[in-house]
Parts: sequence; structure tokens; C-alpha cells
Amino acid sequence: MNLKIKNCKAAILVKQNSPLIVDEIKLPNKLLFGQVLVKIDISGICGSQIGEINGAKGEDKYLPHLLGHEGSGIVKQIGPGVTKFKEGDRIVLHWKVGSGIQSKPPIYEWRNNNLNAGWVTTFNSYSIVSENRCTKIPKETKPYIGSLLGCAITTGFGVIENNAKLKMGESIVVFGAGGIGLSIIQGALSVSASTIIAVDIHENRLQLAKKIGATHIICSSKEDPFERIKNILGPNKLDVFIDNTGIPKIIEKGYSVIKNDGRLILVGVPRKGENINIFSLPLHFGKIITGSYGGECNPDKDIPRYLKHINSNDLNMNHLISKYFKIEEINEAIECMQNGETSGRVLIDFN
Repeated sequence: MNLKIKNCKAAILVKQNSPLIVDEIKLPNKLLFGQVLVKIDISGICGSQIGEINGAKGEDKYLPHLLGHEGSGIVKQIGPGVTKFKEGDRIVLHWKVGSGIQSKPPIYEWRNNNLNAGWVTTFNSYSIVSENRCTKIPKETKPYIGSLLGCAITTGFGVIENNAKLKMGESIVVFGAGGIGLSIIQGALSVSASTIIAVDIHENRLQLAKKIGATHIICSSKEDPFERIKNILGPNKLDVFIDNTGIPKIIEKGYSVIKNDGRLILVGVPRKGENINIFSLPLHFGKIITGSYGGECNPDKDIPRYLKHINSNDLNMNHLISKYFKIEEINEAIECMQNGETSGRVLIDFN
């Protein structure tokens, strides 16, 4: 099926540890089996994209390529075989695999050369996405809510439900109170955790964490967070420690402060070559370390469920949004995230 849209604006990763290049790119001539053309309204910027830019997982062999894995938009065209959507549907774009066809990734064109992309990208005003990376939501859903459901909310709530299995009355530390950390705090509040401790190096993030449900906040750039955690808990040991930083020393300390049957959940990923060092004997007697893969979210089931929860409990997701930027300002947006100027999720508004 020939595409109605020929060109769009996009942010391109050309070289690691370098600013993205914002330029016009050319779309393929037609949609392939299982592909969906989406007009992107809002895209989030996840820490994973900053990790890609900074080479946290090592050398990037697919440069130049597009980025972005959470967003919301409108279906403009559907390719052969697509049955989940029709033109005009509002959808969430997500990196976790849902139902439907896994198509071939699209190949765009930039400056007369091929431009790589995965099954979903959202740093482009029009995106060709695999059917199984999209979930339909009601048309009246605000675009920014759809974007948050692409990763931040689904990962945060999924970490609480599926990885930590946090129960009413339990205690939890959320180390790293960025976009996903804030969603984890909201998830902990929703299951009535007794003690929710947010830790971060940035005071503005901690104040937001307190506003949305943290019972205690600790600025780790001003005091020893682990001594403070012990003081808060008193004679009790911690049930759950969530690490969003990927810093081995923090992971090791988190392992040491949880109780004998406590859970250490790793959301952040250490840089390639940086390993953790722990005494493993307690793992044989009930202590648990779990790596989270997007909160083990099932997009088809969880996105509608979380959206219903947001609506029925009148949760104000505006608190999770720090600032909107234009696509031309994406490098400024990324810098704001890295230096801690923004407290919550940073969004790219294509409208």
C-alpha cells in the first residue's frame, strides 16, 4: 500500500555521545505486511534512550538510526494483514511486545542513505510501527497520558505488581525518582505500602516524589541514604528495594538492607563491564534479586487496565510531566534530564 506521507521531521542518532541531529527524513514508498503508519502527537524521553546515546550497553552497530519507544498518536494508514486498528484510531506506542503481527522494521532514507529504525520509534513526527507495538485507547484519552502508558506508567506499576509483588503494609525504597521512579511510587501508594522512601540526588525530584505519595524523602547528595533508611525503619528491615540507577554500589547496598526474605528489584541497568559483587548465601534462604523487563507488562491487558485505574481514581498524571519541548529542542530536553533540571517525565510535543 503506497504511503500518503512522503517526508517527516525526526531526531537522528548519528554518533554516540553526540547531540541528535534533527532533520527531514524520507519515508518508504509503501507499508509492508503488519506495518502501521502513525502520526505521533506526543513522545516521551526515557532514560533508556539516553543510555543508547551514551553507549551504556556498548558499541551501537546500527548507526545512524531513529530513537524513541513511548508515545501516543493517530493511525493514518494500515498495511496488509493489520486487523487491530483502523485509520483514525488513537493508540499507545510501546516497546513491549503485544498481540498482532511483528512486521519487518522500516527503512527510512536520510541524505540519500538508508536510515535504520526498530519496530517502534517515536522521535519522528510520522512513524511506521509494527502492529504488535501498538495498543488502541479511547479517542478522548489525553495524548500525554497515552505517552506515559507507553513505558513510564506500565513499567512503574508493573514493577510493583509483577516484580516486587508489593503487599499492603510493606516498606519500599525507590532509589532514583525520575519518570519511572515516580510511577513506581504511585504504584506503591496504590497498594497501600506503609513506608515509601524516595531517594535521589536532586531535591526537586524528591519534592515531587513527596507530593505524589512518598512518605519519606532522602537527598543522597547531602547525606548517607542507607544510614537514613535504617533510622527511618528502626528495628524493622526493608521489604523491597527498587534500584533505578544501575550503579553497582547502590545495588550492593540495597541488597544488604533488605530483610532475609526481602526483594531487590533491578530496573536500572549497569553500564557494560560494571558488575555487582554480593554475598550470595542469603539467596538460598529467601532473599530475592530480580531484573525487571519493563515491569513484565502485557500491553494488551495492562494498558487498558491502568488507564481505567487512572480515570476511576482521578489520579493527576500532570504531576509526572516536567516540561514539553518541540522536536527541534530535543537536545535541550535531554540535557535538562541529565542535569536534573526536570523532575518528572520530559515530553516532545509534535503539535
